[in-house]
Amino acid sequence: MSLWYSKTIDEVKQELQTDLQKGLSSKEVEERLEKFGLNEFEEQQKASIWKKLWEQINSLLIWILIAASVISAFVGEGTDAIIILLVVALNAIIGVIQESKAEKALDELKKMSSPKAIVKRDGEVKEIPSEQIVPGDIVLIDAGRSIPADLRLFESANFQVEESALTGESVPVTKNADWATDDEVPLGDQVNMAFMNTVSTYGRATGIAVNTGMNTEMGKIAKMLGQQSKEITPLQRKLDQLGKILGIGALIISAMMFVVGFFQGRDVLDMFLIAISLAVAAIPEGMVAIVTIVLAIGMQVMSKKNAIVRKLPAVETLGSVSVICSDKTGTLTQNKMTVTKVFLNGSVKSMDAFSFNGDRKESDPLKNSTEQFFTGMMLCNDATETSGDPTEIALILAGKKSGFTKEKVDERFQRVFELPFDSDRKMMTTVHQTNDGYFSVTKGALESLLPLITSIHIEGSVRPITEEDKQAIQQASEKMSDEALRVLAVARRDVQSEEDFNEELESNLTFLGLVGMIDPPREEVKESIRQTKRAGIRTVMITGDHQMTALAIAKELGIAQDITETMTGKELDETSDEQLQNRVKTVRVFARVSPEHKVRIVKALKANGHIASMTGDGVNDAPSLKQADVGVAMGITGTDVAKGASDIILTDDNFATIVSAVQKGRNIYQNIKKAILFLLSCNLGEITALFIAILLGLPAPLTAVQILWVNLITDTLPAIALGMDPDDPDVMRMKPRNKRESILHGNYAYTILNGMLIGLLTLFSFLFGLAFYTDANSIFSIDYGHISDDALIHAQTMAFITLSFSQLMHSLNLRSQRKSIFQVGLFSNMYLLGAIFIGLVIQSLLVYVPFLNTAFDIHYLTAGDLFFLLLVSITPVIVNEIVKGMKRLFNKEKGIA
Repeated sequence: MSLWYSKTIDEVKQELQTDLQKGLSSKEVEERLEKFGLNEFEEQQKASIWKKLWEQINSLLIWILIAASVISAFVGEGTDAIIILLVVALNAIIGVIQESKAEKALDELKKMSSPKAIVKRDGEVKEIPSEQIVPGDIVLIDAGRSIPADLRLFESANFQVEESALTGESVPVTKNADWATDDEVPLGDQVNMAFMNTVSTYGRATGIAVNTGMNTEMGKIAKMLGQQSKEITPLQRKLDQLGKILGIGALIISAMMFVVGFFQGRDVLDMFLIAISLAVAAIPEGMVAIVTIVLAIGMQVMSKKNAIVRKLPAVETLGSVSVICSDKTGTLTQNKMTVTKVFLNGSVKSMDAFSFNGDRKESDPLKNSTEQFFTGMMLCNDATETSGDPTEIALILAGKKSGFTKEKVDERFQRVFELPFDSDRKMMTTVHQTNDGYFSVTKGALESLLPLITSIHIEGSVRPITEEDKQAIQQASEKMSDEALRVLAVARRDVQSEEDFNEELESNLTFLGLVGMIDPPREEVKESIRQTKRAGIRTVMITGDHQMTALAIAKELGIAQDITETMTGKELDETSDEQLQNRVKTVRVFARVSPEHKVRIVKALKANGHIASMTGDGVNDAPSLKQADVGVAMGITGTDVAKGASDIILTDDNFATIVSAVQKGRNIYQNIKKAILFLLSCNLGEITALFIAILLGLPAPLTAVQILWVNLITDTLPAIALGMDPDDPDVMRMKPRNKRESILHGNYAYTILNGMLIGLLTLFSFLFGLAFYTDANSIFSIDYGHISDDALIHAQTMAFITLSFSQLMHSLNLRSQRKSIFQVGLFSNMYLLGAIFIGLVIQSLLVYVPFLNTAFDIHYLTAGDLFFLLLVSITPVIVNEIVKGMKRLFNKEKGIA
């Protein structure tokens, strides 16, 4: 691709075959539209609804659930088959609805295109739809107009362009059509170019359209968005791995049980049904749906806290991030230039020292140094409080803070002449009328003004400037520059008559002071970054702004302390991916970077094992937002492109909201883990009861339909309620999880032991029922050859109720593995208590409603039976409370919190 900024205007004109005065002819435009196409972004081919559905169900766990439904239908359990398929369908539909919103970035890019553009064609100035622009068009730009294509400027007058959406630089860039270089320079320094979808803020310019559509710098971003592949989240990977393990385990256990029963001489059909029951018991059918529901509930909660989640899995992933890559402008900073320090009357002072409530009384502007300084910066100014150049707006607001208003000083000292700002002079001068005559005010770069200054105004008097004065001024400027402040000088002079309204106004100036300004950090960000540090999360600033400006903001926020922790885009270009992977371990600030750089940085962090979040608001942030594990866009200042490429949108543009979102994400993951551990331990209990019974040659303590009922109905509500458990206040004291960590990490023994306990209790109730209703003296003297159908069904009912009741009670244990249920608060999760109550009622209805107990092969239970089963079922809670109490006592003795 041609480096248009390095070419002369004649070279560009010759290469694009255009006329600077007349523009292209209608015929040339038609030919070029045919060759280059419309000036718009190509749309990425969208997946069909069937493909999206296929992607949702194409996982091993889903296929096992579908197989279970088919088998259930085959053995005559049509109701159970329908229930399983409904779970699968619900999960797929929710997934499709969420993912259908995920790839709208290109549509939003298209919406950003300027609808109209002014061009020269056939020797006439015309206004046309921007998509009709072709390479070679002569485009006219005035203040406030969006740049419709990439332009090589050949005329410019005080032309400034706001490029923060593309380069991240908060201050508008002064463009100069006459600038040229043979060196390679980044986008932000190509001052003879104007780029598509940036905005002119001041002055005017004329340029040649050199690139349109997908060939523009914005088009490159669109291509990256289209080519970018989105990795699955850690939770999705873990559930997929867990599904594989459970699927393989289910097949192995089923095969083992069938073989054991076959050699025991059991009926083949009975053993087939038992094998199916075990396979169903090994798979927590509701797990996928429950995880989806918990994530959806978390999404609703986060939206109320100003974080809109576009993709369900991002709720969990945000809670596991170990590094937040944040854009500076508008995210960490206010995106508003602000005067913070001034050099006045021989010393550098904070703007706070000049705060003044109310309006200052009128005074002689020729005598008071302070009033001359602040009124001068407001008079030599073309902005208002709400519109214009951000630098000039900052000067007006500084004057207002000191008790002056733009309207009053303009009214009192009317402007009668001006020398506009020029990039060569680097200054601006205005002349104002007083009762006695005229005076001028000049503001601009110190290096331009200082040689023109012959006197200095200090403490109300004017005297000739000395070398010591100049050294003091220079030192003050350097001190403010070291703090990354943009420094401007303000000077004035007396004007005798209208005959002096010429270039000589910018000579023999009287120095008034220096003003230092910066785009300051948001007030709440510093505390937010401190919280992320406590949580083990690193914050990395990635910006298109200058290195020292970025470092100054980073120092103030506590992100970085030294220049060795910074890296520029030029250094990035000279660094390989392997070297970058090592550098990102210590670099905290990346300055003067391009969109491609941001993607490389995120990739390098992920290659080091980090779960990376990227925050941003500009178009330039979109590819890295998509590349990151979690892309977080600003909702107020963010472009539609950034929002479309993100996973989460902050509706208040508040970095602090990210911290609360991380906290909520961690709690949601904990709650998901509770729900999964609950389901797995419950299903392990079913396997334990059946496995031991078959191995010992006992009758099956549970039927297939009873196992399905418990899995799909009784377990589901407590699992969802656990997913809605109140937040753990200590969650932000923990370090981020390792993304390779299993979802069962640290909980294998807990899950297995509790599952076995539930299974053994179920088997105990079954054997107790057989012994009691066959008149055996004990469970060891049961005559299994003479068990009536009534006694067997009665015993199976006792096993069924024990299994369901003990699982309901066990849900209380999952609320905390450290704290007692009384320390957590027995009534702090009313959803869980409600789920337990509903479960008890449903099971009681199965026992005592005639047509239901017939359908489920359930026996009527006496009051004595029920009392016995309640005592047995509460055992998991008692055992866990004893174990937790012993752990707390042990930790207290060891001094562990």
